[in-house]
Formats: sequence, C-alpha cells, structure tokens
Amino acid sequence: MSPIAYQIVTMVLYLVAMLLVGWYSYRRTRDLNDYMLGGRDLPPAVAALSAGAADMSGWLLMGLPGAIYASGLVESWIAVGLTVGAWANWRFVAPRLRAYSEVANDSITVPSFFENRLHDRSRALRIASGLVILVFFTFYVSSGMTASGVFYESSFGQDYHEGLLVISTVTVAYTLFGGFLAVSYTDFIQGVMMFAALIAVPLIGVFAVGGVGEVSAAVHAIDPNHLSMVKGATAVGVISALAWGLGYFGQPHIIVRFMALRNAQEAVAGRRIGIGWMILSVSGAICTALVGLAYFHQHPELAIQDPETVYIRMGQILFHPIIAGFMLAAVLAAIMSTMSSQLLVTSSALVEDLYRVFNVEKDDKHYVLMGRLAVLVVALIAGYFAWERNETILGLVSFAWAGFGAAFGPTVLLSLYWRRLTWQGALTAMIAGAVTVGLWGPSTSWGGTREDPLFGLYEMVPGFVIGLVLAVVVSLMTYRRQEGLEAEFDEMRRTSKAMVAAEKEV
Repeated sequence: MSPIAYQIVTMVLYLVAMLLVGWYSYRRTRDLNDYMLGGRDLPPAVAALSAGAADMSGWLLMGLPGAIYASGLVESWIAVGLTVGAWANWRFVAPRLRAYSEVANDSITVPSFFENRLHDRSRALRIASGLVILVFFTFYVSSGMTASGVFYESSFGQDYHEGLLVISTVTVAYTLFGGFLAVSYTDFIQGVMMFAALIAVPLIGVFAVGGVGEVSAAVHAIDPNHLSMVKGATAVGVISALAWGLGYFGQPHIIVRFMALRNAQEAVAGRRIGIGWMILSVSGAICTALVGLAYFHQHPELAIQDPETVYIRMGQILFHPIIAGFMLAAVLAAIMSTMSSQLLVTSSALVEDLYRVFNVEKDDKHYVLMGRLAVLVVALIAGYFAWERNETILGLVSFAWAGFGAAFGPTVLLSLYWRRLTWQGALTAMIAGAVTVGLWGPSTSWGGTREDPLFGLYEMVPGFVIGLVLAVVVSLMTYRRQEGLEAEFDEMRRTSKAMVAAEKEV
C-alpha cells in the first residue's frame, strides 16, 4: 500500500469517528438547552480542550510554525499574547460568566446574556449582537471551508471542491445532529490529537537532527538572529501581536464554553488544563519550526517551498505513513473544530437571538429543529462563498477576531465587574468597537498603510479602547438603579467569592 493510501485510510477513520461522536451526542440531546449549551454539564477538561481547539484552528499547526520557520522567533509574540489572553479569559471571565449566565434568567447564548444581564426591554442589544455574530461567523465558517478544501488539495492532490464538500459535509452533519455536545466532544478529541502531534514531531525531530545542540547550531548557521525575539521587531508590531490576547474576551465560540461548565468552581480546573495544553502546544509548534529548519538545512535535497508545510513534511518524513496520516488528520481536526464551533454559535444566534425574538413561544422540539435547519442554512451560504476559493475570505480571520474582540470584549468585562453598566452603554460600545475595527482595518481608505506608525497598529487596540471608554461614559449618563439587577449582580459576586475561596484551598 502506498503512503498516500495509508493516509487516506487514516483520514477516513478519523471522519467516521467524528460522525459516531455526533450520533452519540444526538442520542443525548433532549431539549434546546442541551442542543445549544449541553445542559450546562461540560466537564472542565472537555471545556478546556474544546475551547483551545476551537480557538487555534489550523494556525497552530501551519500558520505559527510557518511564520517561525520563515522569520524566526520574532513571530512568536502573537503566541505570547494569545497565551496570556487565554489565561486572563479563564481567570477573570470564566467563573463569573458561568455564574452570571445562570443567574440572569438562565441565558444560553452570549446575546441573551447581554439582554438579561442588563435588563434590556427594547431587545436592541440582543438583536444587534445576534446580527454581528451571524454576519461575521458566516464568513468565518466560509474561511474554514476554504481552508479544508486547500488542505485536501495540497495533501492528497485531489480536487479542491471535492475536499470542501467531503470535509464540510462531515462537519455539518455532526454539528447539525449532535449540537453543542457533539461540537465539544469532537473538539476535545481534536485537541488531544493536536497536542500529541505537536509534541511528537519536534521530539522525534530532535533525535533525527542529532540533538538540541545540533538544532541550535544549524539554526544559528542559517541566521544568527533567527532565535531572537527582538531582532527585526518594532514597538507597534509587538503591541499589535500581544493585542491578539484582548480578542479572547469577546469570542462567542470560546466564552460559551464557560457558560456550559457544570459550575463556576470548575473554571479553576479548566484554566489549569487549558493553559497547560496551550503552553505545551504552542511550544511544540515553535519547536517544530526550529527543528524543521535544522533538518532541512542538513538535508537540502528535501527542502520545502512553502514554510507553512513544515509540520506536514516533518510528519511524513519522520513517521510511518499510518502515523503520518494521523498527523494530517490533526491539521484537519484543527480546521474542523473551529468551523463546527462557529457553525453552532451562528445557529444559536439565528434561532435563539433573532428568530425566537420575533416569534411566539413554542416547545423546545420546534426550536431544536430550527437550530438544526439554521446550521444547514448557514453552512450552505458559507459554502457558496467558499466555492470560488476566494483568498480574501481567509484574510477575514484576523479582521473578524478583532471585530468580535472590540465589539463584545468591553461589554463582557464590564458586565461582569461593573454593576453600573447599562444596555445603552453596551450597545454604544458594541457599535463603536465594530465600526472602529471596520474603518481601521482597511486603513488604505484613510490614505495610510500598514507600515505607518498609526495604521500599523492592529485594529483590535483602538476598537477595544474606544468601545470601553464609550461604554463607561454612556453608562454613567444613563444609569438608573434597579433592585432586580442589583440583586443578580450581588448573587453572582457571592458565587464568585465562593469559587475564589475554593481555589485557595486547593
């Protein structure tokens, strides 16, 4: 059997396994709470790894190693920013959001939490945030479909559209039928696969090169500055890279995992597992790039043309074709985990935050059916945009990350830590953050370029800061004391204090 045949077999086994998880989750889904939030019964390990897998996508296995391979450790600042941001998200958002989302009328989506937390009777906040999610994530899912087709084509030499259809169909199937549980458990499996792959490749690669000393010597021989995090860096570039961490506070597909934990106290275990996974995985990705650089320096006849394929090529060279097949499946897992999470959040926004607002109350079976239909509709629209392999869709990822971070991040933080936040302040912040990112991102419309000191700054920074300031100013102008709202805030704080006390005892 040829190596490519082995890899196809392992890929098929992986896809079948994902469908089986979807079937298992389907059997456990009984009502809308189960479908959208897993019945708030997610173990901390599953929440941690599923959040990590949904977050990192193919960037961890291809984008980050490729950047380090091509330009050196100066490209690792973004990994530092993301790691710190993920830790802060688990530490400061997870426990309070888990407690508050239940206190605030048992909210099961981020937009419904905003509405219930701030007692917005106009429904403007819920509708606006639902529309932001619907628009951004539809294109976000499309970027995942595009990536899956490109991966299939480059890995197996098959047609782009065939890969897009096969991979997207499997992802949509387990998401559609299994809902939140299927997405979370498949993400957990995918997170384990990504972790194992990123540990195995550099570990075996070091032995293949001849040891850590040989790796360091080879990299230094290629470029003495390759191991420096400061050579070639600029202040604006470092700030922009670190600012990616701010985006975590506003990513609906990540923070919804916090809402699904069994209780607020389990955020402690989730943080330790999740950040441990992230540190080791990111370190593995960086080491994969450096080991790969040294290996191909020793074997120039095997040199790669595309730096982003360093992980794939090292896996194919160092391991038996069956193991290499699972290495490829890990890349696919990274893509599918993000795509499925975004599909489900988009479906929940469409049904729970838009459709349900304008329709009379019906039973849960109706809304679960609507949720499944929404997954299918969003997937079809995203597939339409991805069909022509539009590379600008892939470029939307960093823009959408900034958009969610600036639009939702200030509101999430203030809603958990400042009792005087009002729905008017939150709505103003959401609009201002999204508009700032929209205007700042395509900076050439202002006559600037990415090389300018001002416009070179990642749009997350001005969007987040402006949204935060306006949220405070408008809230101070519109605040009116409400007994019910005050009581809910105090109840959330009591639960949070109990969590802190439990953490100190550990």
